[in-house]
Amino acid sequence: MYTTLISVAQLQVLQKSSAPLLVFDCSFELSQPAAGDAQYEQAHLAGALRADLDRDLSAHGATDAASGGRHPLPAREKFATWLGAMGVTPDTQVVTYDRQGMVYCGRLWWMLKWLGHNAVAVLDGGFAAWQTAGGSVESGSAAVNTSATVHVSNYPFAHDGYALAATSDVAKNLGKPGQTLLDARGAVRFRGESEPLDPVAGHIPGALNRVFSANLDAQGFFKSREQLRSEFDALLAGRDPATVVHQCGSGVSAVPNLLAMELAGYGPTALYAGSWSEWCSDPSRPMAQG
Repeated sequence: MYTTLISVAQLQVLQKSSAPLLVFDCSFELSQPAAGDAQYEQAHLAGALRADLDRDLSAHGATDAASGGRHPLPAREKFATWLGAMGVTPDTQVVTYDRQGMVYCGRLWWMLKWLGHNAVAVLDGGFAAWQTAGGSVESGSAAVNTSATVHVSNYPFAHDGYALAATSDVAKNLGKPGQTLLDARGAVRFRGESEPLDPVAGHIPGALNRVFSANLDAQGFFKSREQLRSEFDALLAGRDPATVVHQCGSGVSAVPNLLAMELAGYGPTALYAGSWSEWCSDPSRPMAQG
C-alpha cells in the first residue's frame, strides 16, 4: 500500500500487478479553469481518470459544503458518492498526479485521507516525471464509468489525524501555543503586498510562511526526508509540530506542506480548508500585513 508518495517505477510495477488501482489526473490552472481538461485531453497517463478541482473536488453550494472559501470542500458523503461513481472502492489503491508541481493532486490525496481511505499516494514528480521515464500516455476526453457502483457506506469517515479545522477553531485558538498556523502562499501575498485572488491582502496574525514549492527539489521531486525535517524544524523553532494547522488562499496549495511534514516523519496535521479566502471574508476578524 502506498500512502504518501509513489515513484514512477513503483507505479509501473503496480500497473502490471492484479491489485485494484485507479489513477487520477488532477491538472488545473487557477487563471484558466478549463486548462486542466485541455491538458488531459492532449495527453495523460494511459487509463487515468479525470478529477477537476472546480467540478469534482469542490462544493457547488453552501448546502453541501464542508468548508468555506474559494474552493469549499464538498461534504464527505457527497465526495464518497463521486468516488463510487468513478469506480473507487475502499480496497482501491489510488494514485493522483498533475502538471503543476503536485499542488492540485494533493487536494484529492488529502480528501481521500479525510474520508478514511488510506491507500492513496501522490505520483512524485507528476506528469513530467512520467513522460521523462517513457511511461505510457494516451489522449482523448475522460471516459465515464457507467458500470461503477457507489460505496458510500463502506467509508469510515474517520480522519485518523487528518483533521479539518473550521474558521471558528482557528479564531478560538489564535495566539495560543496549541495552534501554529502555516501559510503556504507566496511571500508577496503573505506580506500583503499584492493579492490577485481575494478581496483583502495580508495574512492571519501569527501565521508562519512556507511557500508550498519549497518542498520540491530542482528536478520537481519532493526533497529527502532529512532535508524536509531540517527545514520544518528550523521554521517551527521549537513549536510542537502536532499543533500545525495548514492554510493558504483556498486550502489547496496548503496540502504540499502537510504532505511534506508527513514525509519528514511527523504525524498528520490539520488543514484549514477555508484558509485566507474564508478568513478575510469577515472584516471583523483580525488581519496582519508585513
